[in-house]
Amino acid sequence: MEIVNRVANSKLITIDLEDWYQVGLRTVFDIKDWLFEGLLLREKDFRDHVRNYDWSQYQDQYVMLHCSTDAIIPGWAYMLLTTVLTPYAKKVIVGSSKDLEEILYQEALEQIDFSIYQDKPVIVKGCSNKPVPENAYISLIQKIQPYAKSIMYGEACSSVPLYKRK
Repeated sequence: MEIVNRVANSKLITIDLEDWYQVGLRTVFDIKDWLFEGLLLREKDFRDHVRNYDWSQYQDQYVMLHCSTDAIIPGWAYMLLTTVLTPYAKKVIVGSSKDLEEILYQEALEQIDFSIYQDKPVIVKGCSNKPVPENAYISLIQKIQPYAKSIMYGEACSSVPLYKRK
C-alpha cells in the first residue's frame, strides 16, 4: 500500500506570520536619566542632552522610547527625540516591545494584496519562534476573511476551523 501525503497534495495555503517579521536590533531608550531626580523634565537640560548625545549608535535599529519612572513627560520631548533618531533608526515609537511588534506587523500586513487568497482554503500557522503579537493574527483574519474560502488555525495535521464561507 502506497503512503499518500494528503497535506502536501491539498490546495491548502499556509500563512506563517513569521514570514513578515522585521529583522533588526530592538533597543529601549529610557529617558529617566535625563530627568531632574528622575522625575522632572527641565527643557534646557533635556535639550542639552539631546544635542550632545551620539545618536548614530542607533543606526538601523528599532527604537522604543520609554520612561521607567512615574514622571509626566510632555509630548514634545518624545517628538524631539524622534527628530534626532529619524536619520539613523529604522523605526521610532513610544512604547514597549509588544507595541513595536504590533506596529511592525500592522505595517507589513498593509503591504499585502490579500486577493491572491480569493476562494482558497487557508491555514494560519500557529506556533512561532519569533514574537508574533496576538493583534497580528487578528489583523490577518480581518484582511483575509473577505477573500478566503475557509480559514483554519494551527498545523495541517491538527487545525482548528475558524471560518468557512457560506
